Amino acid sequence: MAAGDRSEWWRGCVIYQIYPRSFQDTTGDGSGDLRGVTSRLAHVASLGVDAIWLSPFFKSPMADMGYDVSDYCDVDPMFGTLEDFDAMIAEAHRLGLKIIIDQVLSHSSDKHDWFVESRASRDNPKADWYVWADTKPDGGAPNNWLSVFGGPAWEWDSTRRQYYMHNFLASQPDLNLHNPEVQDALLETVRFWLQRGVDGFRLDTVNYYVHDLWLRSNPPLASSVAGTNNETNTYLYQEHLFDKTQPENLAFLRRFRALLDEYEDRAAVGEIGDEGRSLQTLAAYTSGGDKLHMCYTFDLLGPQFSAAHVRGCVEAFEAAVSDGWVCWAFSNHDVVRHVTRWTRPDGDPDVVARFSIMLLCCLRGSICLYEGEELGLEEAELAFEDLRDPVGIRFWPGVKGRDGCRTPMVWEAGADNAGFSTGKPWLPVPASHRARAVDVQNTDITSVLTFYRAALALRREHEALITGSIRFLEAEGDVLAFIREGGGERLLCVFNFAGVPANWPLPRDIGSLARLGGDAAVVDATELSLPALGCFLGRLD
Repeated sequence: MAAGDRSEWWRGCVIYQIYPRSFQDTTGDGSGDLRGVTSRLAHVASLGVDAIWLSPFFKSPMADMGYDVSDYCDVDPMFGTLEDFDAMIAEAHRLGLKIIIDQVLSHSSDKHDWFVESRASRDNPKADWYVWADTKPDGGAPNNWLSVFGGPAWEWDSTRRQYYMHNFLASQPDLNLHNPEVQDALLETVRFWLQRGVDGFRLDTVNYYVHDLWLRSNPPLASSVAGTNNETNTYLYQEHLFDKTQPENLAFLRRFRALLDEYEDRAAVGEIGDEGRSLQTLAAYTSGGDKLHMCYTFDLLGPQFSAAHVRGCVEAFEAAVSDGWVCWAFSNHDVVRHVTRWTRPDGDPDVVARFSIMLLCCLRGSICLYEGEELGLEEAELAFEDLRDPVGIRFWPGVKGRDGCRTPMVWEAGADNAGFSTGKPWLPVPASHRARAVDVQNTDITSVLTFYRAALALRREHEALITGSIRFLEAEGDVLAFIREGGGERLLCVFNFAGVPANWPLPRDIGSLARLGGDAAVVDATELSLPALGCFLGRLD
C-alpha cells in the first residue's frame, strides 16, 4: 500500500488467500494447520501484500472442507486451537499484515447444535432457524430449486417429516435469515472474532443468505428452454430469481456493517455468485457506505482471456457501481488456476503468470492473490482415487472438481512432500510443482516469484494504481489500453493479450512517457510495440 496513513486500508489493498489445509503442516498428519500458517507468514509479508484471507478453520465435519461449520466460535482440532489462532493474529500484526477470515453465514453443518435442535421437532425454540417446508400433495419437494452441488435443493427429514433447504450439500442446511433470532446469533459469532482482533471478513456466498418467503419456483433460462444449454451442472439451467439475492438481504448486510463499525478499521468483502446479475448485485451490496466495503464476482475467474472481456467487465462495473468498490481476482480455491486456464497450447505459463500479475496490479480496485500463484503453479492433474472434493467425486469425469487448485504449497524442492508435511499429504504434491518451490525461486532473479514481488512493489509505489481513476483508450485487436490517474500522476497501462506481437499507435496528445514497467516493449514517437503477452506501464508527463 502506498505510504501514508489511510484509514480505508481495504481500498486498493492486496489480499493473499491462504487455504490452511494446504499451506503448511506442523504435526505430520498431512493437513495444514494454524501453526503452519504462522510459520510461513514471513513469506507472505515478503510479497508486499496488505492482508491475508484465511479460508475456514472452524470446527467442522469437513464434508465441504470446512465450509460446513459445526461451531462458529472454535477452531477445528485439525487446525489447532484458539490459542494457535491468537498467536497467528499476533504474528501477522507484528509483520504489518491484516487478517481477514472466512465467514459462512448462509448455511451450517447438519452437525451444528442449532440444526440438531431444529430438526428434532416443529415446535422447539430453534424450529424456525432453518428453511423447512411441507411436501407437495404427492410427496414431492416444495418447488424446483436446485443445489449448486447437483440435484434438488431439498432434503427429506424423517424426524420432522418435512423438507429442508440446502443450496450446497445436503449436509449443509440453509439458515433462515428471515428469523431475527438467527441474525442475532450469527452476528454474535462475528463479534466473537472481532473481539479476538480480526481485521475483516470474507463473506462466503453472500447473496445466498435469504430465500423467497413464498418459495416460488425459479423459471428456466431461455437457453435451457431452447435446448442449447450444454452445462454439466443442472443448476445453471435455471434463472435463480427466488432462491437467492433477495431484497431482504440488504437489511441484514446493514446490520452486519453496523457491527463492524463498532470496531476501528474493520472491513468486509463479499463473494457474489449471481449468474448474469453479478455487477448489479455488487452495486447494491457496496453502495451507500452502510453495507459491505467491497465484493468480488466470478467475472474474471473463468476461461475468457481477452482485452475485450477485461475491458467489458471493468467498464460494466464502473457504470453499475457509482460509490462501491470491487475486489478483482484471477484465481481462488474454487476455480482452475488462471495460469492453466489462460495459457495457450503452445504457450509459456510463466509468461502468462507475469502478464497476469501486471494486469491485476494495474486494475482499479482491491486485488486478491491465491496461494501458489506467486510461484506460477499450474492446475494439478489428479486421479479419481485422490479426490477429496465432493463436487469432483459426484460429477467426475465431466467435472474434475476443485482439488486441482488445492494441492499443497511447495516450499523446498528437495524435501519430502516439498516441505509441506512429514506425513502423507491430504492431496498429492504434483511432481511438476517441485521445480517451482519457494526456495528455488527465492534465489532466481528471473523467477515468477521475484516478478510478483517487483510488480506488487510497483503498485505500492503509485497511488494512482491503488485508488486512482481508470479511463480506457481505443485499441485495435487484442490490446487493452487505459490511463490510471490519482495522487498527482497519470499512468499509461497497455497490455497485448495476443499470442503475436502488436503495435499500438500513441495518441497525438499523449505527451512524454517515462517507462515504469514492461522492458520488452519498444516506444518511439508514434507507436508502442509490444511482444506477445507483453505489457507497458509508463508515467505521463
